[in-house]
Parts: sequence; structure tokens; C-alpha cells
Amino acid sequence: MVEEFSFARIARLRLGLHVLVVVLALIVLLRAVLLSEASAGWIGALTAAFLVVYIVGAGSLRAPVARFAWLGSLCAVWVAMALLGADAAYVSFGLILLFMTEVPLIPAVSAVAAITLVNALIGVLTRGQWGGALVGSLLGAVVGVVIGLGFRVLFHETERRQQLIEDLHHTRSELAKTERAAGELAERERLAREIHDTVAQGLSSIEMLLHAAEAEILPPGAEGKIVMARRTASAGLADTRRLIAALSPADLAGSSLVDALSRVCERAAAGTCDIRLLVEGPAVSLPMPVESALVRLGQGAVANVMRHADAHRAVVTLTYGPDAVHLDVVDDGHGFDVAILDDSSTHNFGLKAMQARVEQLSGQWTIESEPGHTAMSVTFPLAHQQEEQQ
Repeated sequence: MVEEFSFARIARLRLGLHVLVVVLALIVLLRAVLLSEASAGWIGALTAAFLVVYIVGAGSLRAPVARFAWLGSLCAVWVAMALLGADAAYVSFGLILLFMTEVPLIPAVSAVAAITLVNALIGVLTRGQWGGALVGSLLGAVVGVVIGLGFRVLFHETERRQQLIEDLHHTRSELAKTERAAGELAERERLAREIHDTVAQGLSSIEMLLHAAEAEILPPGAEGKIVMARRTASAGLADTRRLIAALSPADLAGSSLVDALSRVCERAAAGTCDIRLLVEGPAVSLPMPVESALVRLGQGAVANVMRHADAHRAVVTLTYGPDAVHLDVVDDGHGFDVAILDDSSTHNFGLKAMQARVEQLSGQWTIESEPGHTAMSVTFPLAHQQEEQQ
């Protein structure tokens, strides 16, 4: 609704300017006819030429060179009309309005000064009156510049509002896409965690219990059924793990955690910041929720470095320790005040979401920052995670 109003307002302003210029040109012809001037026929022809050139170029010419050529042609027709004795000051007023609205300000003012000078000289040559010609030309120029500036401000303000509206629509669209994508990812990860913590854990326990039952003395015929039940549980567990993998982040699909983080760094390194991945310690198997969280945290931290830090170098370090896995992201950007994390009025949803993700999986999250150094550190205890995985 607002967008349609902006377009309609610009169209009305332009139409009003066009009508004014056309009316001013017709006034010159009308005065020549009513005053029975000797060159009324030629003035009529030149007025028609002026209107044709104006109408052809008013809505179709957008290139600066073409616009100047169009305005130059109109000025040439105006000079010819004035030299024939027409009262062409009306047309010169319309030309001043056109220059003030169609070209940049400095060239427009220069063109207005030239039109005023030519207008005064023609007045002196045709009427021999220095005072009247000079005062009339200056007065017309001043009024034309004031009105032209008014049109200019209205056009600029309307176009600025239109640009703001377009930017708002674009931002809302991008925000909606981002929120939708974030919601989908969060739901996929939630489902993966739920399936892992319920179905997968249950099937794993059933498989181990059946495996233990096979070692005991069983009634005749029971061993075959237990073996079949264990194999069924094992097949179900494999299917469940494939489902969890399908719900995991795309970077983790069919690859290890190191490969996933490596792809995150490679994509980011295509920009102006040099981002490297370091892996320390022998890799160990981690539960899918933890691997998924590490990938998401790495993506979020690297994205913050690229968008906000203005850094030249960054290092992502994945460390497998004896009792914990660590993810550290360090950059040499301009840093920020970490106190904003405790300020509810600031927009730091991304950082708070990262912190909540870590705490949800019983991990530890710290961040420190100063000019030239920002470090985010995440730690997940391995013993606790390995117990959950079993």
C-alpha cells in the first residue's frame, strides 16, 4: 500500500511538471496569435517542434548524455523562437525547471545562469531595454530555481522513502528466510537428539542385553530366537543412526567432524579473512548431538568473524583431550565489549543462542575480547558424552 502511494506520488509530481512546461510553451504560441505577430506561423511551427521534442524525450531518455542532448535541443528551439520575436521568456522558465529537476545541481545552476544571460541579451536585442530585460530575466531565474529546488526536494524525498521501503521489504524477506531456516535446523537437531536419546539408546540397550543372553544356558529353541531378536535390534539401531545422520547438519552428512569444520573454514576463507583449521589430539567418536553442536558453533563463530570482526586472520582449533573435546575460534579483529552478553537490551541473539546450545549439552562456553584479539572457547566433557552415547 505504501509502495503504491510512493509510485503514485512520483508520477503525479512528474505529470505536474510536464503539464506546466507544455502550458508555458502553448502560452508563447497563444500570445503570438493574439498579438498577430508577423512570425506567428514560424513561432507556431517552432512551438510544435518544441512540444514534439519534449514529449519524445521526457519519458524515454535516461542516460545522462542523452538527457543533456535533449535539453540542448529544447534550448536551441527556444533561442530560435526568441529571435523571431516571440515572448519566449515563458519557455525559458520551463527550461529552468527542467534543468533544476533533470540534471545534477551544479550543472543545473550553470545552465540556469547561461539561460538567464541569453534571455537578457535577447531581450536587449529585440526590445533594446537593458533594465527591464535584466530584471525580468533575473526574477524569472530566481523563481524558477526556487520552484525547481522544491520539485527536486520532493523527488529526492519520495525516492528516498521508496528506497527505504524496498530495503525494508528486502530485510523482512531475508529475516523471514533466516528465521525459517534456523527453525528448520533447530527442529532437525531436536529430533536427532530425541531419537538418539530414546530410540537409539533403547535399541542399543536391547542389543547388548540380547548379546549377553546368548552367552547363558537357554531352553531348546530359544537361542535362535534371541539371535534373530538381536539382529533385528541391530538392524533397527543402524537404521536409526542413519536417520539421525540425515537430520544432522549438511556439513556432517557422510563425513567426519573434522571434514565438516574444514568445509566451514574453506567456505569462509574465500573472503578477505584467512581462516585455518587446526586439529589436536587423536579423534574420538562423539555423540551426534555434540558433533552437530560443534559444527553449528563453528559456523556461527566463523560467520561472526566474517561479518563483524573485520579480521585478517582467524584460527579454528578442535582439540581432543583425554577427558574433554574443545573448540576454540580466535581472530585478530577489532573485538567488542563482552558486557553486552549481560545486557538484555542489546541485539546479540546469535551469541546467546550459541551459549544456550552449549549449556543444553552440559558443556562450558567462554568468550573474551579486546581490540586485536577475540577468542571463543567451547568444552564438552568426553566421559559424560561417552556414557550418553552408550
